[in-house]
Amino acid sequence: MTIKAKITLVKDSITPDTEIKTWKLSKLPGQAHKKWVEVTPKRTGNAKRRTKLRGDTINADYGYAKPLDQGRSRQAPDGMLKPTERFIKRELDKILRKR
Repeated sequence: MTIKAKITLVKDSITPDTEIKTWKLSKLPGQAHKKWVEVTPKRTGNAKRRTKLRGDTINADYGYAKPLDQGRSRQAPDGMLKPTERFIKRELDKILRKR
């Protein structure tokens, strides 16, 4: 006995959703960089100015980045990494949330 079946795609609801999520995920490094700079303490502006996004990596290119991130500034007692990580987690939850 042979069974033949014809499958016809009527509506593809997976591909558009995947494309949207992929696009939103591609924007996340830039948004995370913006958040990092936003929470970076400002005295002279050097730290904000010298924090760059290279590919998908945030590069804090100044000698006192580590002390600032350890909370040694009253302007950023949580540093920059923790608030940025919280931001990324919230954004990922929004992007990947099930309908």
